[in-house]
Amino acid sequence: MIGTSVSNTSHALNHVAIIMDGNGRWADSHGLIRSEGHRQGTKNLREVVKAFADEGVSFVTLYAFSKENWQRPRNEVQNLFDLLVESVAQNLEGLHQDGVCIQHLGDKNNLPYEVREAIGHSEKITKGNYHVTLSVAFNYGGRAEIIEAVKKIVKDSIAFSDITERVIEDRLYTSAIPDPDLIIRTAGEKRLSNFLIWQSAYSEYYFTDVLWPDFGKADVQKAIREYKSRKRKFGALES
Repeated sequence: MIGTSVSNTSHALNHVAIIMDGNGRWADSHGLIRSEGHRQGTKNLREVVKAFADEGVSFVTLYAFSKENWQRPRNEVQNLFDLLVESVAQNLEGLHQDGVCIQHLGDKNNLPYEVREAIGHSEKITKGNYHVTLSVAFNYGGRAEIIEAVKKIVKDSIAFSDITERVIEDRLYTSAIPDPDLIIRTAGEKRLSNFLIWQSAYSEYYFTDVLWPDFGKADVQKAIREYKSRKRKFGALES
């Protein structure tokens, strides 16, 4: 409760969420087309997930495609769809061997058939893994997620007086995973971009100028060191 003194010595890091930014700028800096930047951005995925798992992180969430991304040029959107299918084909076996359980966060309804198939296949193959849970936010929007939760509450005929935070949380895409302790955004941008806006109420933020395709194990360790140097009070007084 507000005003209650609590210990701030614990820096347990259970869930890290990442806004993967800078693929286009990486491509520009290498004289390549934007789609090659996005492709390069999938190549460090397994390394980054493993690096966090090695540090004791049990949940990693990646912001891969937002509902706002539909506003991009049609060919770029299609390239992102194709890349997801390609990435599943190339990375699934390795992630499965690493004990990664993959799950999708977002709206599947208006995604192309082949994308829905790739998502469903990756979830089915890895559903028995427990080393680390990799949530991929694809066709995801934080506000849309909350709206969908409200619709479910109405559909379930829950009384006004019975609506609590838990009732809402149980109807979010993230109902099975804890809120993120740390949210990382690459490429120097400092905004949330409609990502996990309910779940991030008490998350710590870490912004880095490193472009996502260049983000690797050393950057993971640097982010964790920064996180562990902070005090998380959750609205309480320092002890």
